[in-house]
Amino acid sequence: MSSIAARLIPAWLRQYRLADLPTDVIAGLVVGVLVIPQSLGYAVLAGLPPVYGLYAAIVPVIVYAWLGSSNVQAVGPVAITAIMTASSLYPYAEQGTEQYVLMASLLALMVGALLWIAGQLKLGWIMQFISRGVSAGFVSGAAVLIFVSQLKYLTDIPIAGSSLIDYLSSMQMYARQLHPLTLIIGVIAFALLVANRYGKKWVWHSWLSASYAKWAERLFPLILLIIAIMLSISMQWSELGVATIGNIPQGMPSFTLPHIPDFNEALNLLPTAGLMALIAFVSSSSVASTYARLRGETFDANRELTGLGLANLSGGFFQSFAVAGGFSRTAINVDSGAKTPFASFVTVLVMIAALIAFGSALAPLPYALLGATIMASIIGLIDVSTLRSAWQRDRLDAASFIAAFVGVLMFGLNTGLVIGLMMSFASLIWQSSQPHMAIVGQLGGTGHFRNINRHDVQTFKNLLILRIDESLFFGNTESVHRRILQAIRQYPEAQEIILIMAAVNHIDLTAQEMLSTLNQELAMQDKRLHFSFIKGPVMDIIGHTPLIDELSGQVYLSTIEAVSELKDT
Repeated sequence: MSSIAARLIPAWLRQYRLADLPTDVIAGLVVGVLVIPQSLGYAVLAGLPPVYGLYAAIVPVIVYAWLGSSNVQAVGPVAITAIMTASSLYPYAEQGTEQYVLMASLLALMVGALLWIAGQLKLGWIMQFISRGVSAGFVSGAAVLIFVSQLKYLTDIPIAGSSLIDYLSSMQMYARQLHPLTLIIGVIAFALLVANRYGKKWVWHSWLSASYAKWAERLFPLILLIIAIMLSISMQWSELGVATIGNIPQGMPSFTLPHIPDFNEALNLLPTAGLMALIAFVSSSSVASTYARLRGETFDANRELTGLGLANLSGGFFQSFAVAGGFSRTAINVDSGAKTPFASFVTVLVMIAALIAFGSALAPLPYALLGATIMASIIGLIDVSTLRSAWQRDRLDAASFIAAFVGVLMFGLNTGLVIGLMMSFASLIWQSSQPHMAIVGQLGGTGHFRNINRHDVQTFKNLLILRIDESLFFGNTESVHRRILQAIRQYPEAQEIILIMAAVNHIDLTAQEMLSTLNQELAMQDKRLHFSFIKGPVMDIIGHTPLIDELSGQVYLSTIEAVSELKDT
């Protein structure tokens, strides 16, 4: 096979085994059928007509299956990108209008372009800087906003806004528009879906085997959809004022140029697109890397950026809104036996069949059921367990969670994410500015040195041995200097000060000047400063500087060598 063909045809297809075909087909059919209600609901969540949920599950899915990093990840419309689309476009156009639809495609195009550029620049490492606290807090806050936003479909009250305050105030303002029958339908549907999802132990497992119970749980939302359509037809809900989705346009999504913005509009949307790209990448790569690890496969973050970017870029020209990897649909894909991305191609065929053959059949479906479906599925994204764990183990990460969570609720998704990121970076800076340091002693007759507060160690009257457990830079030099002087005052008889530098990977200019000043201060007190265990790259930096040239003591290869030479006999 030529090198050009090798680059154009993905490895999974070149190496495809016919033995995987049956399971891939079954998985694709299962995912396609089960996510139809979810896709319709996410389009509504994004402020788009329901059919756009099916559009978003066709072209982007094909492109990602061809170029993405994961063999089993199922890409498509997800809750986070849907709600971010709605909150981002809220100031620019009325939901559901042609202008709004075109702007949603523009946003997908911008997100895709940013992801693709990041992939070309090999920026896959950037996901390391989104802490668990920030991502969990942001998703949890977004889940609450999504939950509240869907109340408009369960009540027929025109709730609108981009924050919890906006939603609650608009609900209070228009409370008189509550439609009782819509509320009854929505509440019953929500209760049934919650019982199916969270009460499966009693609903299904009490009388079905484990395998049958699993499939009953998965098929229940689809069965409920069919029942709702039948009841809507027989009881003529639309004539009683219940909002239904109406006829879905038949046929494939067409090639359509997105909205062409002016410069200021594009500039205003760019930060939003950047945050959406970041969240889409973090959520997708989290899912893809998890399943790659479980399946013993490699995960390439840069390839994930490229595949996800091209999926959104192509979708922007085919009436899609921004998509990402979905955990629930990927879990169904894997559990159903998917081995390769071919399963996603089968899923696309199901979506096409739904568009061609079942558009009119979905017309009587009440919006209340779609809203209830989203509300029931979104509850699981409120990550209380991560907050609890962070509060017990890492209060700074818990603070980042709370900052992102409260920020999202009070100020909206974009501002909330920025607040969480700022808190996370502030925590990182604070931790770096307060490096761990320990006064150590010799452990028994060995060459090991441990913290005097944690171990029974031998100390020496004329020696003060300090271990610095952090690189030295302008942000922590003052703290390190102060703590060294405090230790010296605590042990005034020590004449030889040894700094163990084994954990120090870098010493910047400010830190070098601080150590030089410390050396001079100690010399004025008839004390000497010594270093032990300086790493080669660090020594390359400071080896020919005044710090080493004017050092009152010596540089030792190991701490045991320094102690053996300097201790009083």
